[in-house]
Amino acid sequence: MAVETTSALAFLAGRVLFGGVLAFMGLNHFLQADQMTGYAEMKGAPAPRLSVYASGALLVAGGVSVVLGVAPLVGSAALIAFLVFATPLMHDFWSVEDPEQQQQEMTDFLKNAALVGGALVLLAISGGSWPFALAL
Repeated sequence: MAVETTSALAFLAGRVLFGGVLAFMGLNHFLQADQMTGYAEMKGAPAPRLSVYASGALLVAGGVSVVLGVAPLVGSAALIAFLVFATPLMHDFWSVEDPEQQQQEMTDFLKNAALVGGALVLLAISGGSWPFALAL
């Protein structure tokens, strides 16, 4: 198999994993809306229920965009917008006193920081055509 084909397949697999996980996380905002609304309210999110649904929509739309390669600039930007806003608000480990909860919040914060990095890379390459992108 040619290196170019291998790279294209690796890029597709990465897109599916990255975007698929984020889309699934967004779907969970709708499936677990009551639980997530309570958590968002506890963390001081503005309009908690609306925030849960809006962030879920951003994650689903952005994740599907990345998976399919459709409007990747918009999809990547949506993911970045969600992650940059939500991460310090929802995973403020520096203000948590319980050591176990602080560790969990720090892990979630760092996971989201890594996801921002991945979304920034996708944003940086969103101007070109993506291999195996769905043509609309």
